[in-house]
Amino acid sequence: MNGKVTFVIPVRHPQNAKNWEENKRNIAETVKSISGQIGTNWSAVIVANEGAQLPPLPEGILVKRVDFAPNPMHERNDAGVEAFYEAVRLDKGRRVLAGMLHVPDSEYFMIVDDDDFVSNKLAQFVASQRPANGWYINSGLVWSQGTKWVYTHDHFNEYCGTSYIVRADLMNLPASLEQASDDYVKRMLGSHRFIVSDLQSNNTPLAALPFAGAVYRIGHSGAHSKSNTVVRTFLLNRDNLRSPLKLIRSAARFRPLNAAIKKEFGLPE
Repeated sequence: MNGKVTFVIPVRHPQNAKNWEENKRNIAETVKSISGQIGTNWSAVIVANEGAQLPPLPEGILVKRVDFAPNPMHERNDAGVEAFYEAVRLDKGRRVLAGMLHVPDSEYFMIVDDDDFVSNKLAQFVASQRPANGWYINSGLVWSQGTKWVYTHDHFNEYCGTSYIVRADLMNLPASLEQASDDYVKRMLGSHRFIVSDLQSNNTPLAALPFAGAVYRIGHSGAHSKSNTVVRTFLLNRDNLRSPLKLIRSAARFRPLNAAIKKEFGLPE
């Protein structure tokens, strides 16, 4: 194998987007972040519906077009929380699988949500550590547009989908989309909740990445998590405002958004 890591960026159906122009801006910034890799042994594939307009892309960024229907439960409704999550996992997982199958020569895969950012050290690190099983991001950063601070989040992989790198053979990818069961797609590819424990159970555990590998962007209008800004979410929340000690502990996790962080993750001005 070649040590190559492929970043797979699943993009929702345009009909599931509140503001496609904002989506395009976020995609462009995510791709710019990925393209800043120090190492050269990487690729990236955007998975988008036929006809979905994408921003101008750097040379070498692949695009896999699909014809999946819009997710009818993209927003939470009266069907219940679990039905909502299952629908989101199936839609995202299918797109992820299409992207992975599009780059069959990859040794590692990382799923990157289309509004997040990744460290420019990832490709170089992966190539230097092969044939490791892969890594999960235990400590990552959270940021919202216009904020001059980032929040250091422990157990980042339980919070953000852009949080693990896995050796391709451990994914047990089917030969085609048609051969993949819905359960496999939802659990292995459409969610970040299970893969660490599942690989641990298979005696092929992931290791904790020894540096902050990603930035989770929250608080914008297209955020599927309905998140607030990073300051509102992690500092000025109800629990902290009721407890000075919790407020101080949370404040200690904030770091200034300096030039080094912007450069490493390709964060916009």
